[in-house]
Amino acid sequence: MITTVTTVTTVTTVTTVASAVATTLGAVGTVLLICFLIIKELSDSHGGARSQKLARNTVLVIIPLLFAFATIVVVKVVGVLT
Repeated sequence: MITTVTTVTTVTTVTTVASAVATTLGAVGTVLLICFLIIKELSDSHGGARSQKLARNTVLVIIPLLFAFATIVVVKVVGVLT
């Protein structure tokens, strides 16, 4: 009986910590996505060659962050619906 309670408590604690870490990483990823989108738009609107190159290169960072953001949104929507 004590072993079962200890195991359940340990699993619950690990799940809670993992959930907190996932939430924190999701928030950081979302903030990074917003920052890179702002950088891209500002550098894209400028006419300089370096600014245009920066705008093209930020797409390499934005695309994976968009996939991560879409995954976060899907997980949250599925969590609300179930």
